[in-house]
Amino acid sequence: MTDGFEVPGATATGLLPTVVARVAALADRLGAPHSEVFDVRRLSAASGVPEVVVGALLNGRSAGEPDLQARFLQRLDLLRRTRLKPNGRRYTQQEIADGAGMSRQQAGALINGDRRPTMEHCDAIQRFFRVHAGFLSAEDPEALAGALQRTEQDLLQRLADRERQADPAVADDPLERLLQDHGVRGIAWRAAQLPTDQHRDKVAEWLDMLLESVKRPES
Repeated sequence: MTDGFEVPGATATGLLPTVVARVAALADRLGAPHSEVFDVRRLSAASGVPEVVVGALLNGRSAGEPDLQARFLQRLDLLRRTRLKPNGRRYTQQEIADGAGMSRQQAGALINGDRRPTMEHCDAIQRFFRVHAGFLSAEDPEALAGALQRTEQDLLQRLADRERQADPAVADDPLERLLQDHGVRGIAWRAAQLPTDQHRDKVAEWLDMLLESVKRPES
């Protein structure tokens, strides 16, 4: 139990339990309160997942809306309530339609639930509201895991900053700067959290494939 939240066990969906455990461990290393790191309201706004579902998933319970259209409507409603115009008002259907490159009739049908969204609709509206890919379509556990991964990135950066401040020599070490600047420490830290060597071997294989795919041709 972590300040009211239980780290999900094997019954939770997909990647979420592993990400929660990593974030909890990072928070402990930094002395960050779990109530802050796992704040339900913040994670709901970041993921689009309803607060009650966020709370259930963090406590290891199966929850979430399996239907794409229902998720789309929930998250679009959240976007319209929380991503406001500079004057503090909601975007109108016409403004969403214009910004997303569709007709007002299309936008209205999507907003009112009269039309099932396609991935193209989701992508267009996500770009308009400037949220990450998958915000409107990812399943709830996946969306929450994504929000927590962004939290993890922030915590890793805080940890790196703290270690540099604690040891000024690190800032003058070219190798250490290279590792930090290119995110190598973060990749290695994640790999270390995997449960078996087989999992880590898979990461190494994937990195080898990725390196092969992006190698520049020899001049």
